[in-house]
Amino acid sequence: MLKILIPTLMLIPTIWFTPKRWLWNNTLLSSFLIAFFSLTWLKNTSEVGWSCMNHWMATDPLSAPLLVLTCWLLPLMILASQKHSASEPSSRQRTYLILLTSLQLLLILTFGATEIIMFYIMFEATLIPTLVIITRWGNQTERLNAGTYFLFYTLVGSLPLLVALLLLKTNTGTLSLLTLQFSPPLHLTSFADNFWWAACLLAFLVKMPLYGIHLWLPKAHVEAPIAGSMILAAVLLKLGGYGMMRIMMVLKPLTEEISYPFIILALWGVVMTSSICLRQTDLKALIAYSSVSHMGLVAGGILIQTPWGFTGALILMVAHGLTSSALFCLANTNYERTHSRTMVLARGLQTVFPLMATWWFFSSLANLALPPLPNLMGELMIITSLFDWSWWTIFLTGAGTLITATYTLYMFSTTQRGPLPAHLIVAEPSHTREHLLIALHLIPLWLLMIKPQLISGWTG
Repeated sequence: MLKILIPTLMLIPTIWFTPKRWLWNNTLLSSFLIAFFSLTWLKNTSEVGWSCMNHWMATDPLSAPLLVLTCWLLPLMILASQKHSASEPSSRQRTYLILLTSLQLLLILTFGATEIIMFYIMFEATLIPTLVIITRWGNQTERLNAGTYFLFYTLVGSLPLLVALLLLKTNTGTLSLLTLQFSPPLHLTSFADNFWWAACLLAFLVKMPLYGIHLWLPKAHVEAPIAGSMILAAVLLKLGGYGMMRIMMVLKPLTEEISYPFIILALWGVVMTSSICLRQTDLKALIAYSSVSHMGLVAGGILIQTPWGFTGALILMVAHGLTSSALFCLANTNYERTHSRTMVLARGLQTVFPLMATWWFFSSLANLALPPLPNLMGELMIITSLFDWSWWTIFLTGAGTLITATYTLYMFSTTQRGPLPAHLIVAEPSHTREHLLIALHLIPLWLLMIKPQLISGWTG
């Protein structure tokens, strides 16, 4: 664990003291090295599941894929942000890179924590750099409003969790994930226990986000700079699913009774947010709402508490992280040329950027879960386990899958096909950096088809 944490920590002084001409090159190379070393976390040789252990941190097959995804994303965010930050003074570029690095550091501490209170503190600490990135480097004046939404929703959801965790500590005497699984089950019978159950899950459901408490996400995504959108879609939404999976073992007897409204809300959200995507004109808002739709499936898969549901949720979280981040990068390449997020103003780009249209095509296919991509594996496992739990769910999951395919094809055909508008004839050509960026999103996704047990071995 330290072989990743210490280099990430040392990136901060490196960024601050590197000469300006080498700033982006040095940071990119260092973060790539960290990302490659983090791949060793996927090799789990421990018999008890936990490895890389010390008193406070450890990895297991649930946290390892999300930790690797976090480390893999930092160099990609640096690649994506170069043009966005090129015109800014050197001090602001350094601050931007330090914020991205500190966000990776906090996320590693969050996913690696074995004490739930440490997990809670780091979970909340990720708010600060994300908020600064959105409110300082966002594109439009609405960014302050988006930051307020982001902070308000997350904090209001998180405060009951702190009280619930302190109550849990009083009752069990420990908050260590290593020993909680062996503690005797809690006798949750009173009416107040139902509120305690809701308090434990509310923070994670807001972070995912569950339909109904999702309004912060489209605002935050649309107003954030490219790196903010990438980290939000790829990793920060996954904190909710990860936290739910970890806390579920304590809530065992009550979840079967109380989870029904939340499962219904999650599956209804899949249909509703997919339908919202069908009438979106803003490209980033469409991709943001599609994230809410996919996370609804993940929430449903976790709440029914079956091994297939859990495994499918983990696979879909990792696959969706890579796919949605790639789509935001592609949306950013469009924005840098047209200076508009409106899809109708950027149609017919296939004739000007044929290779970029190929990347759009592959990313769209991943988003609609084409076989044999991991996206399909995750969705199928969740849909199958939901169907086994109650056959009525097939109507909502089936409708959601159908609408997902429809809006993804609508997004692809609107941006890539049709006549080219006159104002785009003199567009700047695409760069090698942009092609490398999308390739580094999609190649890991394709490689996971060969060895899917890397991200599906937790319940095995």
